Parts: sequence; C-alpha cells; structure tokens
Amino acid sequence: MTTIPEPKLIDRLLQVMEDDIVPLTQAGVREGNKVFGAAILRKSDLSLVLAGTNNEVENPLWHGEVHTMKLLYEMAPEDRPAPGDCIFFATHEPCSLCLSAITWGGYDNFYFLFSHEDSRDSFNIPHDLRILKEVFTLEPGGYNRENAYWKSAGLMAGIEAAPEAERAAFLARVEALKATYAEMSDTYQSHKTDTEIPLN
Repeated sequence: MTTIPEPKLIDRLLQVMEDDIVPLTQAGVREGNKVFGAAILRKSDLSLVLAGTNNEVENPLWHGEVHTMKLLYEMAPEDRPAPGDCIFFATHEPCSLCLSAITWGGYDNFYFLFSHEDSRDSFNIPHDLRILKEVFTLEPGGYNRENAYWKSAGLMAGIEAAPEAERAAFLARVEALKATYAEMSDTYQSHKTDTEIPLN
C-alpha cells in the first residue's frame, strides 16, 4: 500500500465521508458530540464495512475512531474482516488516544482528511495538539506517520499529487465538506457546555 493515496482511493474515501459518515455525525452533533468520524473499508474492493462517529456524550473515550471500532466488535465475527484486510479512514487526523487505538486494533494503515491544525484552527478543538505537546512533548506532526505498525497519510497529499482535472474536482468536494463540517462545528460549539464531556 502506497503512503500517498491514489485518486481511486481518494474518490472512495470522500464518497464514504459524504454519504455515510456525515449523516451520522450530523445526528451525533445534534446530541452534543464532536465532529469526528471514521470508517473501515475492505482493501480488496473498497466496500464499506462500517462507518461511525463520535459518541462522547455516552463515554468520553468514544472518539470517532474508537467508537467505530467498538461498533465493529459488536458485529458477528463472520461479518468482521481482519484488520490487516482493511483500510482505516478518519475524518480528522487521529488524536493520541485514537492513534493508540488504531495501533492496538491491528490496522496497518490509516488515512484522514482534516489535519490536527484544522481541528485546532477551523473546529476550535485544540486538545489533540495540546495533549501531544503536554503529555508526549511532541510538536505538531511529531509522531511517526510511518512506523513498524502502520503507514498513514492525509488525503490532501494525494489530492495535491493528482492530475489537474481530478485535483480540481476533489478540491471542490473538499470545500463542500469543509462547509458542512463548519456548520456542524458551529452547532457543537454553541452547546458544548451543556454536556459532561471533560475536554469539550
């Protein structure tokens, strides 16, 4: 698996985000959850195994990635593919909790659209970078994006490397997603103090 995602994979991950993750996240945000979501796809044909979203109002550990894995293990074993046969996709660059969960979950890869800086600057959620700095003394981008456990990449790296016509179409879809997530973020920020999420 290459580190920089190819156009076919970018197209599919954006589609999953648009069609599967966003509706779940919109519903979750209305309940007081953050805007983070995830999906697990089969490497063989890019079919969707499961999409999920943040559920911190139930449990502060149910970040989008972790809650998606929780739901995966509630599936019947015969319907649950091995992690090594899957692509893990996070809407936002995973925090330290989710980086560890992806590792412990046995995934050898993950992709994301929005960066840690996007989470801080566009969505007013600085905890990912703050925890990496305060707990692990890591500067932004300081974790190993390729290591003995997994390789990771942001979709934007693949979009920037795509042929011009595909790049323009991808960027238009990303802009639409940014607008959707900005609306969800506004909703979350407007009532985040009404929840018991410790790091809101």
